[in-house]
Amino acid sequence: MYSSDPSVQDNKYNKKRKKRAAILSVIVIMLIINLVFIFIWSAEPEPLKVGNIHKEYVGNAPIGYVTVETVAQVAETLLDKSGGYLSNDVMPPSVFMDNMPAFEFGALVQIRDITQVLRNDMSRSQSQSLEDEALKFAEPAFNINHKKWLFPRAEREYRKGIKLLRDYRDRLADSTDTNTQFYARADNLRSWLYLVNKRLGGLSQRLSASVGRTRINTDLANDASAEQSTNTSQLVTVKTPWLEIDDVFWESRGSTWALIQFLKAIEHDFDSVIKDKNATASLQQIIMELEATQETIWSPMVVNGREFGFLANHSLVMSSYISRANAAIIDLIELLKRG
Repeated sequence: MYSSDPSVQDNKYNKKRKKRAAILSVIVIMLIINLVFIFIWSAEPEPLKVGNIHKEYVGNAPIGYVTVETVAQVAETLLDKSGGYLSNDVMPPSVFMDNMPAFEFGALVQIRDITQVLRNDMSRSQSQSLEDEALKFAEPAFNINHKKWLFPRAEREYRKGIKLLRDYRDRLADSTDTNTQFYARADNLRSWLYLVNKRLGGLSQRLSASVGRTRINTDLANDASAEQSTNTSQLVTVKTPWLEIDDVFWESRGSTWALIQFLKAIEHDFDSVIKDKNATASLQQIIMELEATQETIWSPMVVNGREFGFLANHSLVMSSYISRANAAIIDLIELLKRG
């Protein structure tokens, strides 16, 4: 029954207002909590102390031990860092994050590449040698879709890959197991550097395309008999979509973060090969260029100014460091080819 008593109406109004205020307060609190977690979980993982891996080994670490353990630790860091592995999360706040998942994907690609070379080259004496059983299953474990959250879950497969890598590592350390080997040869190192060269070249192109450039189509250059499936224009406009610019930047940052650790491990395990080719300085220069990509970002967001505009362009700066490192990698590959 409707009451005309003003005090009753005021009470109802006050209750509704308090209810709305309580709901709004809960929403604001939840938003603040989510923002705090986003800030904490966006923290990049610290680089590994690769030099400590062989120091902590009792005696002299066998050839390949440091490289394999470094790959395992990099993968483990992605899973155990602040917030854990975020790429396949379907719940807030991680579902709203894109920078750290892009970082994870960049590092994961480098893990996949070096695991592939471990399986196909570094653990085999020649092309017709039997592949290592652990590495045979470790490679596909890391190649599961990085956004897979169920059946199978990405983290579970990656942990399986880490376990298999360490199984191979432990057998390397077993002096009685003569069937498990790591071959630190120049041709094996080149096989991995070819992949690194392509990855860095692709990242550099995508980063520099943040401002959009028109370039000559060189897809069939230097080969008079070369053909391609469909005809393309002589002038090609390359531009990274605006919404993907920060994702490409963070993917590059994650890729170079992982690559730095792997190069330091390679420097240890391929020490005699690198010194024999007088390539130590070249490798260290590559590491220095890549370490510059990990400098602190003081801007709250990735800025995309013009080349000579008023604002900075973080993508072009990152591209510059990666391009210089990539040029040094090409030189290193040529050094390793020489007798």
